[in-house]
Amino acid sequence: MRIRSCVLSLVIVFAVALGADAQSLQPTRTIKLISSAGARAMADACIAWAEQNKTIVAMAILDWGGNVIESHAMEGAAPNAIDTALLKAKSALRWRRPTSESNKVVRSGENLASTFMNDFPQPGALPVVVDGQVIGAMGVSSGDGEKCAQAAIDKVFRNAASVSAR
Repeated sequence: MRIRSCVLSLVIVFAVALGADAQSLQPTRTIKLISSAGARAMADACIAWAEQNKTIVAMAILDWGGNVIESHAMEGAAPNAIDTALLKAKSALRWRRPTSESNKVVRSGENLASTFMNDFPQPGALPVVVDGQVIGAMGVSSGDGEKCAQAAIDKVFRNAASVSAR
């Protein structure tokens, strides 16, 4: 009788372990995406923040794969402003952290990888993280770009998003 209960316990433990392992081997997974409407709402929120703070910005919003969903330059933005915002957004997406953090790491000499990987570790971009998953990034070309991006992320995702995947 005692042997049966031990064997039964081992079988149950083995079955649970196999079930948990099978879940990690799923051939697909569900991911969240920033919709085009969500990206447009982020741009509008950033524009509203910029107008309130009397600054001119340009922005680029990327999906999780680095594809541009939305870009916009306010009237009076520099000719290279959207390109700058795009480079910042790509850097935030690749490193999954605000570009201000990447900038500090590069300036301290701790890690120079982003400088030779054609990234642009200048402050002004944030990854968009929802439920622990990086679903995109927003880059803004201005001195307060990260504040503008954070205001947009907060407004559109109602504080469901965070700024770091770490």
